Amino acid sequence: MKHFLLSATVASVALLCGHTNVLAQSSVNLYGLIDLSVGSNKAPGGVRQRDVDSGKMTTSYLGFSATEDLGSGLSAVVRMEHFLRADTGEAGRFGGDAFWARNAYVGLSSKAAGTVTLGRNTTPLFVSTLRMNAFGDSFGYSPSIRHFFTSGTVTGDTGWSDSVLYMSPRWGGFSFALIGALGEGSNGRNWGVNAGYADGPVAATVTMQSVKKDGATPVADTRTWQVGGSYDFGAAKLFGQYGRVKNETVVNQYRITEIGAKVPVGAGAVLAQWGQIKPDTGAKRDTLSLGYDHSLSKRTDVYTVAMRDHVAGLSTGLSYALGVRHRF
Repeated sequence: MKHFLLSATVASVALLCGHTNVLAQSSVNLYGLIDLSVGSNKAPGGVRQRDVDSGKMTTSYLGFSATEDLGSGLSAVVRMEHFLRADTGEAGRFGGDAFWARNAYVGLSSKAAGTVTLGRNTTPLFVSTLRMNAFGDSFGYSPSIRHFFTSGTVTGDTGWSDSVLYMSPRWGGFSFALIGALGEGSNGRNWGVNAGYADGPVAATVTMQSVKKDGATPVADTRTWQVGGSYDFGAAKLFGQYGRVKNETVVNQYRITEIGAKVPVGAGAVLAQWGQIKPDTGAKRDTLSLGYDHSLSKRTDVYTVAMRDHVAGLSTGLSYALGVRHRF
């Protein structure tokens, strides 16, 4: 962690050294996404429920961003983003979220030296997970997102408070990111690192993280590593992920395998993703999602999706939805 903080400090100094002329050019943007669907949901071993729901394909949110050109390729950056449940008007994703839980940071950005941000930052592990699966950041229907972030494997959430994030520039398709979250009197500190490559049809990533902190709430200490890749053949884009999550508190390890495909059809695409959690101790979980996402415009799309979710020893979960997303 000390090495990470030193690296972040050096990067900040490098950013500041490039500042020679204040141009006072700034911009502020308001943006967001609303995702609502109607459907039926049954979790493994649960009871079927029919509902109108928010955020099945992408969590609904509202955001503000600001940039100021400081001269010599250096900019100040600010981002504040708020999760919301559009079906009820409530704040957050599932309850218990802080108001600006998606992102809340300020930082400096340079095309030559990269970007350093301080505050609440989205983790590199979450970004790599959403990029390397057919359903993206869908908490409702992406097996990858569900297996890494909502199935009791990885701890620490998709965003870390009290964190410092450094993102490098891209060199010939290669880039990397470092993140650390200070303990500030809680139960520990977090760190994460990611390296990736993306050029033409090929993309690949490797990510590691350690979690000992989740705000003021004690969490299980977990260590995670993940590799992922994709290849776009034109007629279809294929995805693959493999990861291991070691829970050091309860002494268990989870092996997570994910494969998927995105096939363009007309103005949309057919989506398919299968994944499995195989723990050293406990029940195996297999999840399969199939869907079609149709673009009505650059900002609006409609989708239909179904998911089979099976945990050994429980009745099979079957869910489906018809929804619409609008970005603004």
